[in-house]
Amino acid sequence: MQKPTRKDTDRNAPQEVDRYLAEIPDEYRAALESVREIVSAMVPDATERVSYGVPIFRLNKDLLGYGANKNFCSLHVMSSKILERRKEELKDFKMSGTTIHFHPAQPLSRALIEMIVSDRLGELQS
Repeated sequence: MQKPTRKDTDRNAPQEVDRYLAEIPDEYRAALESVREIVSAMVPDATERVSYGVPIFRLNKDLLGYGANKNFCSLHVMSSKILERRKEELKDFKMSGTTIHFHPAQPLSRALIEMIVSDRLGELQS
């Protein structure tokens, strides 16, 4: 079996995600570990890796990503249609492109993350 390369978009490299999370402040780590746990439970067959500087879940195609910077956490939904469909649920969060920004003190709820993941899975299957 050939070892996956960084160019292999389907590579499963959860250790890259572990390193990413280990390097961010505790409050941000807790919020993002919650996102990771929810997505992992919903999509156990998804691979994980760091791409474009953020953790990415992939299931044949990029499912979603998440990350942190010095001011907020982000959930990269990768779908403007989902953000439009969920605008009422997202009214308290800042959005940029296909990314939801949130502070660890006001994290995304489990229910909201599950809705977004379900919506995204539906898009990838169609």
